[in-house]
Amino acid sequence: MEIGKRIRELRNAKGWNQELLAEKTYVSRQTVSSWENDKSYPDIKSLLLMSELFEVSLDDLIKGDVVEMKKEINSESIREFRKWSNIFAVMFVIGIIIPYPLAHFFGWVGILVFVLYWFAALAVSFYVEELKKKNDIQTYKEIVAFTEGKELNKEEKIAEKAKRPYQKILLAIGSGALALGIFILLEQIFG
Repeated sequence: MEIGKRIRELRNAKGWNQELLAEKTYVSRQTVSSWENDKSYPDIKSLLLMSELFEVSLDDLIKGDVVEMKKEINSESIREFRKWSNIFAVMFVIGIIIPYPLAHFFGWVGILVFVLYWFAALAVSFYVEELKKKNDIQTYKEIVAFTEGKELNKEEKIAEKAKRPYQKILLAIGSGALALGIFILLEQIFG
């Protein structure tokens, strides 16, 4: 972050010491020192006040940090998406494998356990879909670009949006076929 460096530059340009800036922003001198050494970040009230005191726009005050903040927000979104999509992937695989053994070995209790598991997996899948909508990613190419911290150009984005309905249908058909195949295999093994 560059906010600390920017605050120090603007404070020095005014000829103020840390104590005077602290007094004008209603914080302690240690707080100003923490800002300038990037140990903490000023709250919005302090940023607005410094913007007025230094006679610069808020954008100019935090200009260098906007890019950094966007990167941090984007990397946080990527981490969250990866975590929840991995959880869903594991739940999906388990959800395909466990229904037959649960029903075969535990009867109605096993089926009840699977139904509860299915609702949990469904909740996770809805959350992953919300993350996809929030980040405007649906197709495989969009998801890969997003998780790599990249963006598609305008033409690629248009082409991918056109693929969205078809990929969802193919994914549903493929998932159903995979589940049926595993069910038949488990029937032969345990049946």
